[in-house]
Amino acid sequence: MGHDVPVPEKLGRFFDENPRVALAFSGGADSSYLFYAARMCKADVRAYFVKTAFQTQSEMADAIRTARELDGDLCVIDRDILSDPAVASNPPDRCYWCKRRIFGTIASVAGEDGRDLVIDATNASDDPAVRPGMRALAEMGVRSPLKECQITKREVRELSRRAGLWTWNLPSNSCLATRIPAGTALTAENLRRTEEAELMAAGLGLSDLRIRTAAGGAFVEVRREQEELLGKVKPELERILLEHYGAVAGYGTREVKE
Repeated sequence: MGHDVPVPEKLGRFFDENPRVALAFSGGADSSYLFYAARMCKADVRAYFVKTAFQTQSEMADAIRTARELDGDLCVIDRDILSDPAVASNPPDRCYWCKRRIFGTIASVAGEDGRDLVIDATNASDDPAVRPGMRALAEMGVRSPLKECQITKREVRELSRRAGLWTWNLPSNSCLATRIPAGTALTAENLRRTEEAELMAAGLGLSDLRIRTAAGGAFVEVRREQEELLGKVKPELERILLEHYGAVAGYGTREVKE
């Protein structure tokens, strides 16, 4: 379970006051630390990972790995998110409707398990202005202990590193739907194509990249520190893009803020 590193006092008080919780779990750095913290505080916590067409197989594998290493209770729920027209039509507020569907699912299953309080791993660095799904959480009564306790993303990483969690430096991720422009319908095919192309690009050494569908084919975003590597592998990458998208729309860099 890593090292037994005490959690911040405010977070400890949260779990003292809420000793039985359902954790919306992605397997990323934030939710993994929150899972660890709940276990350290002796809370009765069960994690719920909702698998849809928006999550990659590697994300689910990460979630399962972390749950095993923490000796934690994990429930994997399969849902057909594309059966919801409000989500599949991909409107500008798709994230809001998706969060309502996902957290409604978690609340329902958790309720059957006797857990009335759902928590998520939104942290104090997360900006509601760029995360419209946060409105759905507030409406549904989901609590965000990291945000409530004013724990930032940087602090989550440091606390995770000290605790020996393998996720401490795991790059932040976003669901596959974010690669498709608003107004373009989401389908199993265009999501599968994105996952496959990004996986193949990762095989070239490009990590934490995004391949976005664009009018001219595929637009690739890499972290600034990987620009030199991009130049070296561009011929191989373009073969992947042509195979999956038919054309390359361009390249850009991603600024990663935490």
